[in-house]
Amino acid sequence: MAASPQSMCDFIDASPSPFHVCATAAARLSAAGYIELSESDPWPSSHSAFFVVRAGSLVAWKAADRGAPFRIVGGHTDSPNLRVKQHPDRAVAGWRVVALEPYGGAWLNSWLDRDLGISGRLSVREGSSVVDVLVKVDEPILRVPQLAIHLSDDRKAVELNPQRHVNAVWGVGDGARSFVGWVAERADVDPGAVLAADLMTHDLTPSTLVGGRRELVSAPRLDNQGTCYAGLEAFLAADPGDYVPVLALFDHEEVGSTSDRGAQSELLPTVLERITLAERGSREDFLRRLPDSMVASGDMAHATHPNYPERHEPGHLIEVNAGPVLKVQPNLRYATDGRTAAAFQLACDQAGVPLQRYEHRADLPCGSTIGPMTAARTGIPTVDVGAAQLAMHSARELMGAEDVEAYSAALQAFLSPG
Repeated sequence: MAASPQSMCDFIDASPSPFHVCATAAARLSAAGYIELSESDPWPSSHSAFFVVRAGSLVAWKAADRGAPFRIVGGHTDSPNLRVKQHPDRAVAGWRVVALEPYGGAWLNSWLDRDLGISGRLSVREGSSVVDVLVKVDEPILRVPQLAIHLSDDRKAVELNPQRHVNAVWGVGDGARSFVGWVAERADVDPGAVLAADLMTHDLTPSTLVGGRRELVSAPRLDNQGTCYAGLEAFLAADPGDYVPVLALFDHEEVGSTSDRGAQSELLPTVLERITLAERGSREDFLRRLPDSMVASGDMAHATHPNYPERHEPGHLIEVNAGPVLKVQPNLRYATDGRTAAAFQLACDQAGVPLQRYEHRADLPCGSTIGPMTAARTGIPTVDVGAAQLAMHSARELMGAEDVEAYSAALQAFLSPG
């Protein structure tokens, strides 16, 4: 199945949490013949196609010649949002309120006055063990109400306090009903068996094509499910050839990646070494594969904003529907250098798509990606790339429809150069 804007919309709507991103990708991989492995089991030595899932992170690979270098497309599964606190139940002025808090750099004003669903996972007691149950409630359960303009100071915009102003209403009255218990019931789980919950909100407006010629994609979580989708389709279509294609999707990028499954964890290095060991190779063989390997760190890029063009570097204006974006930052907020930039330019040439080059204004702080930390953890040369979008970190984002296929085609060529 070739990458397309509509199939990306379907992917995003099915994947409101990092756990669901991995479940959606895992289903697609399994349908294509990939075998899921457990990290706690011995791995087979046969040449085949495999993947592993660690909560909200996933790594997949397909076999090539033994000892071949790796070509890796990386991305992240998490997006800024509002997450449910551990003790969320409140009763305020006759309202039943769910206490929320921002995750990552959420653009808080964009979450106001939206119909919100709930997703994530419940950790449930099952006998003497614990099992995880995915939760996805695509119904208008929560709403974070804006303050009326008549109650604001001088009718100016309200400065939102993340502790006080992003809690959501979900009913009226002062009843003691548990919100987590209600979610458990919707998941057909005994509320008394719930030991812990990782729950988050998501915008319920479906992803869609917009514009006079439907040339734009309006969707939540384009940062960075745009890369998760494009990278998955590229990976499935890649020809192993002289390289081992790898897809690595990490959780927790939006909060620094320091976790058991983030890009700063041992997840990717461990999987790459175990691939070598399963081939009956040694650690020496593993280390020798790394210098000739390469990572494309995929994360969405800033398109030039038509209402704020002065906020962009004048010499590096970025358009939507104009091809993938190479991201360069000399202070290593991005991992790109000359060698890796050249490799991605060749991939775009091979795919027949144009390449844009982005640099951030020198007088504005620049965000980062999994690129620098992946390069540091593995020692593998890395290039930072993306697709152009507006409204990054908003509850709803915007990108070019034509860029979906172009981005995926470039990533496919990067995985299988030739």
